Amino acid sequence: MCRAIKTLHNFSPPATNDEIRASSLQFVRKLSGFTKPSQANEAAFNRAVDKVAHAAHHLLESLVTNAPPRSREIEAAKAKARSTKRFAHVHNGNGHRH
Repeated sequence: MCRAIKTLHNFSPPATNDEIRASSLQFVRKLSGFTKPSQANEAAFNRAVDKVAHAAHHLLESLVTNAPPRSREIEAAKAKARSTKRFAHVHNGNGHRH
């Protein structure tokens, strides 16, 4: 999964429109291969972001769970710990990790 796209379901407080839009933008960027589309593709790109965001809103509103809502702070701390572990190995200058 693209690391820039964050899970938005079952958080307290719920995902904001900005968070949904940002995830939609990342999804369309990934699909299209464009970070920023050319003028010729801009309208189609923006239309796709709008449609994905709209579908994401409906999806998040429709999903149900018995699990308690997740805390943004706790999930951010978990993500930071995973990142620290992932990048804990330091390069020693000769291209080898240790």
